[in-house]
Amino acid sequence: MLKALLLTARPRQWTKNLLVYFALFFTAGEAWDLGDAALALSLVGKATLALALFSLVSSAQYLVNDVIDAERDRRHPKKRLRPVASGALPPAAALTAGGILAAVGTAAAFAVEPLFGWTAAGYMAVSLAYSLALKRFPVLDVFAVSAGFVIRAVAGAVVIQAPVSPWLYVCTGLGSLLIALSKRRSELVNAGDGAGKQRDTLDLYTIPLLDQLIGIAAAVALMAYTLYTFTAPNLPQNGQMMLTTPFVAYGVFRYLYLIHRRNFGEDPEEALFTDAPLAIAIALWLATAAAVLLGARG
Repeated sequence: MLKALLLTARPRQWTKNLLVYFALFFTAGEAWDLGDAALALSLVGKATLALALFSLVSSAQYLVNDVIDAERDRRHPKKRLRPVASGALPPAAALTAGGILAAVGTAAAFAVEPLFGWTAAGYMAVSLAYSLALKRFPVLDVFAVSAGFVIRAVAGAVVIQAPVSPWLYVCTGLGSLLIALSKRRSELVNAGDGAGKQRDTLDLYTIPLLDQLIGIAAAVALMAYTLYTFTAPNLPQNGQMMLTTPFVAYGVFRYLYLIHRRNFGEDPEEALFTDAPLAIAIALWLATAAAVLLGARG
């Protein structure tokens, strides 16, 4: 039972919650400027606590979602092996565990910072609305998924009481929209003739349509990030952040390659863990961004 609960909680997908560190990394530079080690440690601690609490509430949503989707998951070649769909985890146990995780995670979030608590509650509301209704509507379904990523990034800002840059919304939203559309494409490719039985919206999408939407999302996301590097007020005015653009461009192009040639879109975290070129590009992007920001503040 414990193993089944852990599998359903999907700890591997907690990597999505690393978005809570974005605000700390890109906008909360005052602690480093002032050389205040205590303040810096406090900000890192709050962001890490936010990561842990969002992992709890996201796992709660996975537990509930697997109960709602159990019948459809049984028609999927991989998802049928999930504990709830396979019968290894009773639905009542999954719902009970999900309720406990949601209550503990949200209550703790309010205790840390009231606005952070409301952000966590908003994430739960959007996720539940997606599971119950929004995932049945084409286009709206991927916007709901994207909203979940944006809320994670916003949560990282409010927990450390940093101003939320509009660029945080734009770049995170467009990047997550690209991932969500790519996931739908891979689901449609893998489902074949049984697409509609696995997910309602798959009968309403086509591969050419999704390819067109993915192309638009990728182009706009890359353009938005490029504009961010030399227009955001919290960045160095010498434009050095533009040095990170090639790594972002390569990351986007590599991800598109993985979608079309290796069909990694249905499990985006698999690409992060198993594709060395993509992982290296992300590491170089972070290292270059850190060097630019620290150099400007030094």
